[in-house]
Amino acid sequence: MDWQTSEDTVPSAPVTEADARQLLGRPPATGAWRDGDPLGDRKFAAFGAFRTEQGRELPAYRLAYESWGELNAARDNAVLVLHALTGDSHLRGAAGPGHPTSGWWDDIVGPGAPVDTDRWFVIAPNMLGGCQGSTGPASIGPDGYEWASRFPYLTIRDQVAAQVRLADALGIDVWAAVIGGSMGGMHALEWAVGLPDRVQRVGILSSPPVNTADQIALNSVQLEAIRIDPRFQGGEYYDAGDGDGPTRGLALARRMALLNYRSPTELNQRFQRSWQSGVSPLGHGGRFAVESYLDFHGNKFTRRFDANSYITLVEAMNSHDVGRDRGGVEDALARVTATALVLGIDSDRLFPIDGQHRIARGIPHTLDGDRAVVLASDFGHDGFLIETSAVGGHLRRLLDS
Repeated sequence: MDWQTSEDTVPSAPVTEADARQLLGRPPATGAWRDGDPLGDRKFAAFGAFRTEQGRELPAYRLAYESWGELNAARDNAVLVLHALTGDSHLRGAAGPGHPTSGWWDDIVGPGAPVDTDRWFVIAPNMLGGCQGSTGPASIGPDGYEWASRFPYLTIRDQVAAQVRLADALGIDVWAAVIGGSMGGMHALEWAVGLPDRVQRVGILSSPPVNTADQIALNSVQLEAIRIDPRFQGGEYYDAGDGDGPTRGLALARRMALLNYRSPTELNQRFQRSWQSGVSPLGHGGRFAVESYLDFHGNKFTRRFDANSYITLVEAMNSHDVGRDRGGVEDALARVTATALVLGIDSDRLFPIDGQHRIARGIPHTLDGDRAVVLASDFGHDGFLIETSAVGGHLRRLLDS
């Protein structure tokens, strides 16, 4: 649940006039990638009927994904990298037609990088329910209209089940590693617990064993911000013109989320009580710089994401409980046979480090015993995306194990 773009994961900074010019013009009703848009580096895998845990059925679905490196003859060098809430398959590469942002882990994945694509065949899919090429609420249903509010409720386990079919289609029986951060870490953990024979190594970064009441509460106000936007129209907004979609609600949800992704230390150091302009915010109509910063990134987000997808994916995160129907968290973690790296950030206020320690205690084979690796960072939850040198070093250890 993080910013997931290199543009957004730089240290926080005041909004400039050049930044503001990026948002000229009215935002579209949805920032989803749609059929007919430039493909960029996406590939697609199509599948037949899919039944969710709740018994709902998609008559067919597809996953968008990107890949780097080559699958070897033994098919034993494949690495699955799973994105967080607002990410997509564009793990590395430049922004351009089809890709509104540059790769979100360019420093981690590539030739000679910690996840070395000269050695590993790397796959990064867009989650089922997402809005960057995989089937989601903005996709066209069998009746020729967007799924919109009719799109089924998904769990983390549903999304992993969809990824299993992708692995099968690619001829990958066992992943050399499954790596994910935040929401992607939930998927990685679910892979290791639910399909232990198919995962040799697992990297779980800044992710919890369960979504707690506190985290569900934080999510609930974001979803309500979207739903109370009059232009949300119960999720039926895809025919709206530019500027007439639920962008205010989605931008507000994003602003709320950003406060969970960064630490008080960073925000206080970067912005202090500075003003955005020479106009005082003390009763004279001006704004504090931190207000403009949140507003800018909220509005920018609406141009690359879909409000219904945001709801679908956040609700999937709320479903996360690795111990559900498995005898509890500890019994579930004991099923893992993969060698594990468990890593957290000391300033993470979204998924605090005690959750990562609990995962490390429960998994039989970790690189660091019964304690998670703890990175010291002022960047909060997003530290796993920003502290690439430290994170990359630990991923090298995992892949060399």
